[in-house]
Amino acid sequence: MQRKEYDVVIVGCGIAGITAGLRAAERDLSVALLEKAPKENRGGHTQFTESFRIPTADIDLDVEFNVEDYTAADFYSDIMKVTHYRADQDLAEVVTREAAGMFEWLTAHGVEWEYQAPHPGYTAGRVWLDGEEMIDELVPILEEKGVDVHYRADARDVIRGDDGAAAGIEAFVDGQRTRFEADATILAAGDYGSSKEKRTRYYGPGYGNMKVRGSRYNTGEVIEAAMDVGAKSDGEWGDAHMAIIDAGSPDVEGGITRIDGYQYGLILNHDGERFVDEGEDARAHTYAKFGRRIFEQPHHEAFIIVDSKVVDDVAHMGPSRAITADSIESLAHRVDIENVERAVETVDEYNAACDPESIGDHDPEVLDGNATEGLELPKSNWALPLDEPPYTAYPVTGGMTFSFGGVAITPDAEVLDTTDTVIPGLYGAGNVTGGLFYNNYPGGTGLTNAAVFGKVAAETAAEYVSQ
Repeated sequence: MQRKEYDVVIVGCGIAGITAGLRAAERDLSVALLEKAPKENRGGHTQFTESFRIPTADIDLDVEFNVEDYTAADFYSDIMKVTHYRADQDLAEVVTREAAGMFEWLTAHGVEWEYQAPHPGYTAGRVWLDGEEMIDELVPILEEKGVDVHYRADARDVIRGDDGAAAGIEAFVDGQRTRFEADATILAAGDYGSSKEKRTRYYGPGYGNMKVRGSRYNTGEVIEAAMDVGAKSDGEWGDAHMAIIDAGSPDVEGGITRIDGYQYGLILNHDGERFVDEGEDARAHTYAKFGRRIFEQPHHEAFIIVDSKVVDDVAHMGPSRAITADSIESLAHRVDIENVERAVETVDEYNAACDPESIGDHDPEVLDGNATEGLELPKSNWALPLDEPPYTAYPVTGGMTFSFGGVAITPDAEVLDTTDTVIPGLYGAGNVTGGLFYNNYPGGTGLTNAAVFGKVAAETAAEYVSQ
């Protein structure tokens, strides 16, 4: 067995691992960063991402944002609200308090952000980027600072010494077992959502067939390795960020194939029925949970239907073509809805429950309170009748983004054992951890959470190593 010695070993080359490596190198520590994927596929789910959620009101930089006055308090409130107040309050406090500083720190290291005009329904501060480009920008900076990046490094065991402290990682590097001995170990290897076996185990029969939006390499072995040496599990293991995506998306690594703007129309299943309140909240607060509801429908499929009034408010990023027709009945036939008669009845019932005078007040940018009246399943906002042909349908399914279960950490990113005691020298960041997301997810928070806690983990590890 080969042996290598470092101050810190980091598992994962997504944004959590990269920020951990960058900060550790700034603290003059020798660092090994282990990436399971080959070099051309490095970056985990981060390479398929597009945005950070940022408290823009707290940024003192000349950068354009889609929402200028979004504060850390607003960010914290959004996390607590969409998770039904189950999110660990201390972890949420760290993410929202440190997000602005993290953004400014990455900006100082040369990360370039893309400005986009406000998307309809976005009510939070967001900055956009190309995830793959960001990885390609930051990894060379790590290497310039002396970080050794090992590709095809499949971490399988967390080493824990007789004194109880973490002592490194054992991994197969290009198939050869290698022992990375270190004073501090940072786990940043992502979630388990790309494993068919684990999706079936935690979400139920059929979930092995769900399309995976991100990296094929996020299969959860590092989380299991940590728990094998006593780490406590945390979070909602039976839930995940499952987005609304084009039904024609690739089975894995499809990236950004979302269809946004569903909140302005209706979502029908093959039985011709609605099954969610499409206008429950802004898109960023519903798309990550509606994907699961869609996947649980017959054939794991549903159909977003809009008319000509709002079709321009729909952002279709998938590979499939939209389908149009001059009547709901014809449209239902064209998309192969099985109960066409019921689909027509559902739209008629919805139209009768809408206030036709509200059309002139339609504002896609805000929760307008324009709700249906008398429906058993209401539509709480943007309840505009579907009555202006042509009608457009988008076949959609649910796509796995990342899972919500992981190891338990403190606000200083220290991994806890099953007695709620810190495991000395062991740290976690990003989707390898649990406790922040339950039931739902505020769009853009995953990348922010990973970047913040990657930096925090490195700072805590540096203090531990210095002692």
